[in-house]
Amino acid sequence: MFNKLCIIGVGLIGGSIARAARENKLCTQVSAFGREQDLANLQQALALQVIDSYSLEMEEAVTDADCVIIATPVGAMPDILQQLAPYWSEHVLYMDAGSTKGSVVEALGIIFTTLPDNFVPAHPIAGEEKSGVDAALVDLFQQKRVILTPCAQTDKKFLQLAKQFWQGLGSSVSEMQVAQHDTVLAATSHLPHIMAFALVDLLGRKDEQEEIFKYAAGGFKDLTRIASSDPTMWQDICMANKQHIIPLIEQLCSELETVKHMLQDNQAQALHDTFTYARNARQRFLDQHNNMNQSITFTIQPGGHLQGQVRVPGDKSISHRSIMLGSLAEGVTHVSGFLEGDDALATLRAFQSMGVKIEGPENGKVTINGVGLDGLLAPKEPIYLGNSGTSMRLICGLLAGQKFDATLTGDKSLSGRPMRRVTDPLAKMGAVIESTENGTAPLTIRGQSNLQGIHYDMPIASAQVKSCLLLAGLYARGETSVTEPTPTRDHTERMLSGFSHPVKQDGNKVTISRQGKLVATDIDVPSDISSAAFFLVGASIAENSDLTLQHVGINPTRTGVINILQLMGANIELFNQRIVGGEPVADIRVRSAALKGIAIPEEFVALAIDEFPVLFVAAACADGTTTLTGAKELRVKESDRIQVMADGLQILGVDAQPTDDGMVINGGSIGGGTVVSHGDHRIAMAFSMAGLRTTAPIVIQDCENVNTSFPGFVSLTSGLGLNISSEEG
Repeated sequence: MFNKLCIIGVGLIGGSIARAARENKLCTQVSAFGREQDLANLQQALALQVIDSYSLEMEEAVTDADCVIIATPVGAMPDILQQLAPYWSEHVLYMDAGSTKGSVVEALGIIFTTLPDNFVPAHPIAGEEKSGVDAALVDLFQQKRVILTPCAQTDKKFLQLAKQFWQGLGSSVSEMQVAQHDTVLAATSHLPHIMAFALVDLLGRKDEQEEIFKYAAGGFKDLTRIASSDPTMWQDICMANKQHIIPLIEQLCSELETVKHMLQDNQAQALHDTFTYARNARQRFLDQHNNMNQSITFTIQPGGHLQGQVRVPGDKSISHRSIMLGSLAEGVTHVSGFLEGDDALATLRAFQSMGVKIEGPENGKVTINGVGLDGLLAPKEPIYLGNSGTSMRLICGLLAGQKFDATLTGDKSLSGRPMRRVTDPLAKMGAVIESTENGTAPLTIRGQSNLQGIHYDMPIASAQVKSCLLLAGLYARGETSVTEPTPTRDHTERMLSGFSHPVKQDGNKVTISRQGKLVATDIDVPSDISSAAFFLVGASIAENSDLTLQHVGINPTRTGVINILQLMGANIELFNQRIVGGEPVADIRVRSAALKGIAIPEEFVALAIDEFPVLFVAAACADGTTTLTGAKELRVKESDRIQVMADGLQILGVDAQPTDDGMVINGGSIGGGTVVSHGDHRIAMAFSMAGLRTTAPIVIQDCENVNTSFPGFVSLTSGLGLNISSEEG
């Protein structure tokens, strides 16, 4: 990638960058810069063949370099940038490797009139207890995450170059905003180091320190390991990021004060609950950490097509509800076509934790031994729902009427998504639900049986909110009714009727009461139209495509994607239409077509809310301009789907302009490049389909969550003609 790489600060990080860059053939030569007091370290780096040359003069060190990386402690960064400024070249990529980013950007702003567009702030999440160049490792960055925090001025050309460099070192690259980075790292890195230093300082000053250290077990060693880190480096980090660290210290002190009162007041159960939650939270961290270290990257080569016949996985919405209502029914419910994705499995495990015996899934078959409306048992620990917003919002409604307390938790993405849209109307019914100050998970639902039916006019159309309130209505006195501004998916109403519970429908108003019971039934889950949508778009935009999708659910509250594509000129034919288990299904044939840009009618937005990531790809391939409005909900899905899709399309050369509640896309050709899905399964699959029309390969990072809705996506699409490969890293 580079002829000459210059490292400023050849310690553990700088030396490891040099070793890895040389090993992976990313540069021809490595130079280094250091101060007079660094001379011995520089000589050691040269002797170890970590670098090819060094200089104590900045000009000499950076001359002819086409990449310069500052790997000094963050406290030294302003002085280094000041020395570097006279020799700054607009053709060179500059990066740092510091643990804080705000202080670096601030220093750049002071030294330069405007922030340089060729500086990319970078933070490799990697390190060792030892420091110095002799501790440098060639594989330090292998399977480690590197966070880039580009500014508004950062040139995408240099940002892409930075990504390619760190990926070449074996790292998984993510992007964050500067302030977000410093806030997150204060909690996950800086505060733990302060705690370790403080604990060792506390115990080391005690009179009996020799006895303490003599009998300290492995737990003390593990807890305080990071106190072996370089004090100067951590002094600089803490001072640079103190605005984010100090509030965390205050929160930690409050938490410790709470534990102290538990001990003083002999609150053994409260202490046990705290420790149990912490243990489960740490296990989730380990699970997520392992997933991160085995991140999945898709690569799509251009020139593919889609041909043949296929049945895509079962409908996720119906799979969720089959578990929920089957668990509350009287008798045994048999489900076939169940989606064995992570989200639906999270719902299944949740009801198992509340005492429901569920067998399977095996080849899409699940047997649920219902316990009746009043048969759920208190879970022994918080219910972890992973990434599934549907699980959390719907189960919240069911738990509101139980007689026991329960806590719902999720992964980082789910924990950042809004829950007030369900907790506020549930509170009007009498539910007692505790959440964070921002109204996000974890949610603790207090057991009580005083729910009162209400009428709720939904301000924004949402099937999840409607379903949550209807499920709570199974336990409320009187009638519970919901009126929606525009129709949304009605799987809950259909399935309640299928389980023999009375539901009244009057236009956009649906009403339920606790009068009645759920009777077990058999459910054949149709293929998910949200999963089929990727193929509807893919076969439309790829030449020589002719694909038939079998047994697809065509519930009229879900067919917005078909309506929109047909308005764009897609060649879509529905045949063999029938009713299965109360749900309309059909086989769908789709063939290549010349799409045109349209203004998407707002009445179709709620009917296609989950399909817009791939519809944006269709718009990018269409002739003319496509405009979407009225879709603000897309900003609070698994990711901000408006911004993430706009960013990705722009990387691929598409004129995609995000708006507050939608996007304006000027269609045309799509180029290649590397995009990040931000852990959003629909983003990853949408860009996979874009590969059918690109002029160069697409690399899609962070694709592991595709399994939440579409297990086997890569093998299935490859068999149909998409030139896709998957790599774990």
